[in-house]
Amino acid sequence: MNASQPTSRVRVVQCNPLVGDIAGNAEQVIAALAAARAEGIDLVVFPELALTGYPPEDLLLRPECAERVETALARIRAASAGITLVLGYPRTAVGGLFNVAGVIRDGETVVEYAKQALPNYGVFDEKRYFQPGTLAGVFEHRGLRVGLSVCEDIWQEAPTRQAVEAGAQLLVNINASPFHAGKRVEREALVARRAREHGLPILYANLVGGQDELVFDGASFAVDATGRLVARAPCFDEAALDLVLDAGGAPAAARADVPQPQPLEGDAAIYRALVLGVRDYVRKNGFKGAVLGLSGGIDSALTLAIAVDALGADRVEAVLMPSRYTADISNEDAFEEARRLGVQTYQIPIGPAFDTFIGMLEPVFAGAPADVTEENVQARCRGVLLMAISNKRGSILLTTGNKSEMAVGYATLYGDMAGGFAPIKDVPKQLVYRLARYRNREVEVIPERVITRPPSAELRPDQTDQDSLPPYDRLDEILRRYIECDEGVAAIVAAGYAREEVERVARLVDRSEYKRRQAPPGVRISARAFGRDRRYPITSGF
Repeated sequence: MNASQPTSRVRVVQCNPLVGDIAGNAEQVIAALAAARAEGIDLVVFPELALTGYPPEDLLLRPECAERVETALARIRAASAGITLVLGYPRTAVGGLFNVAGVIRDGETVVEYAKQALPNYGVFDEKRYFQPGTLAGVFEHRGLRVGLSVCEDIWQEAPTRQAVEAGAQLLVNINASPFHAGKRVEREALVARRAREHGLPILYANLVGGQDELVFDGASFAVDATGRLVARAPCFDEAALDLVLDAGGAPAAARADVPQPQPLEGDAAIYRALVLGVRDYVRKNGFKGAVLGLSGGIDSALTLAIAVDALGADRVEAVLMPSRYTADISNEDAFEEARRLGVQTYQIPIGPAFDTFIGMLEPVFAGAPADVTEENVQARCRGVLLMAISNKRGSILLTTGNKSEMAVGYATLYGDMAGGFAPIKDVPKQLVYRLARYRNREVEVIPERVITRPPSAELRPDQTDQDSLPPYDRLDEILRRYIECDEGVAAIVAAGYAREEVERVARLVDRSEYKRRQAPPGVRISARAFGRDRRYPITSGF
């Protein structure tokens, strides 16, 4: 056979499974196989742990999980007549539980490759569940020798070399690689380098969708033996990436006349990740819609825009809850944004509730001057109202706090932190402004005045955020160094920041860990978010 002749038509199925819904995910696999077979596809590739969803976490420890996987695999094998598939699933075998890429063809399991490099950093905790494999996995498909690897394996040189030494002409790498800003570029550069090192074309199949804090961005792709990108699937969408392989394994886009999707970069990618994270959290958890408090400030404005883009205006409600300190322009701007986005809006002043609470507390507070306590009571009045609406509607309450506020504890437990999901929890304040500008790039849905006004919690007269926090340009950089880079105070001071300011920020971050531990989950868009990534003790003398 001439090396230029097509030997196989391959489809990478960039799917969005529901974690734990093994039967439902199997139905998706079977439907995808039927569609591929009807279109003359002979090899179908699914992502890592597509059968269970990723990460299944402690579901893997339940005996019935393995039973359900086996039942699902039997159904998939029965549906595999005339077609070959590569599928990710957990497999219990001698030695423990393994994260495998299994090859199924004509009702039989041809080979199972066990993932060798088990990540145990950041959001990953695979050594808790899996044992590492040690052997190469290579199978023959239409005269082509195809090597298997799973996600982290491609980041290590040894598994790829092992596949080459076993005779692989093409490597299929299945993934559940979560998004953070800049991650797609890192992946493509790494896979291209690996292809050049070994002179081996690589197909990279990635999961898509939101799972709790994580968002998987898809963007599956193929590179040839020189590392040249030959095809890419869309970012943040379920898709089928169709390729043709020649007899030597070289991939090419199935349709040269079809334009390749442009990858999303920078703020565009971050915004899409936030939208997908909200959409899937609401959808996969069965909420009817979302409700949030709309203050007229930039954080709630951005959160509302994300919610509407994720769910549609008819499934989002905004509640204005002015206090005696709320400026008229805040109400005006909140109503105007809701009008532009077509969202149902309610106004519930919190004055009566606040006065009642303070009156009830008067005997206890007698003789004590007013302080932040009274500010927090206002925030908690709002939390009660919003949670009541959430309960009545069956809608999730979205909180509106950003990463800068969550870092330093500029948020009220059981007040503005009350809720079920936090869309911008990992978005620093300066990025909030950039994303608002990005959302307004074609149609201004966030009023310009919301973006340009000094931010304020409006819990006391003439209050602004900068009364108690450093300017956000300095605060965000100090926080980035302290939280995402794990730099100490001395290193940050050496970078040019005032020691007193750095020490104060670090102290606020450390003291607020108990608050963050009680905060709702939110979309992860950075390389180190609060939650899975950063696990610090609440009680510490460090």
